[in-house]
This record gives sequence, structure tokens and C-alpha cells, in this order.
Amino acid sequence: MVLIDTSLWITYLNDSDDTISKEMFDLIIDDQVCICPTIMQELLQGCRSENDFTNLAQRLDALQKLTTDPYLSAEGAAKLFFSLKKKGISIRKSNDCLIAWTAIHFNIPLWHMDRDFDNIARGSNLQLFN
Repeated sequence: MVLIDTSLWITYLNDSDDTISKEMFDLIIDDQVCICPTIMQELLQGCRSENDFTNLAQRLDALQKLTTDPYLSAEGAAKLFFSLKKKGISIRKSNDCLIAWTAIHFNIPLWHMDRDFDNIARGSNLQLFN
């Protein structure tokens, strides 16, 4: 299983990198991709029309969903943010801590194109894919 960050989904959905698109397609076909609420929200709020929203929501709904109690997730992400801050690691977007915490909680690697996740991995147990 792999959790794929919004940064890669955008590349995939825009078909802007053949190598990434092929690897993601293969993972999706092999049912190896999961999604969390934060990534789903980020992707859906980027839609330009109702039709795009509906089509993407249906595609994402077919993925394996990682679910936790929202309060457990919020506390875990805040603890992660705080522990990184104590180590001198600054994270620009709090949503990235929520996504990273989910990957850590489920012990699933995260595939991304966002330097915040490299920094989070440097100061935590976050596993990165590729």
C-alpha cells in the first residue's frame, strides 16, 4: 500500500509526467493506493466544475480509505508538528502534518513531491515511497 499526496495526484490527473502517471496507474490497477480525508479534500476543492467534482469523487471513492477518529488525527498531527518544531524543523502547511501523521499511524509509505514531507521524514518515523 502507498498513500499518494496531493502533489503527485495533480501531476497524475494533469497527465504531466509519463513516468509518474504510469507508476501511479499501475499502483491503482493493483489496488495498492489508499487515500485519507485531507488528500481527498485538497483534490476535490481543486475541481473547476461540478462534473469534474463528481467524476473525481467517484474515482477517489474506489480507493482504499484510511479512516481514524478526527480528534485522534488532529492531536496526532499537532504532536508531530510540535515535535518537529522542537527539533528545529519548520513545516509550512499544517495539512502536511495531518497527512504525514496518517501515513505514520497506518505504517504506510507516502509518495510525494513536496519538500515538507522530506523534512517531516527527517524528524519522524514517516516512511517515503520511491
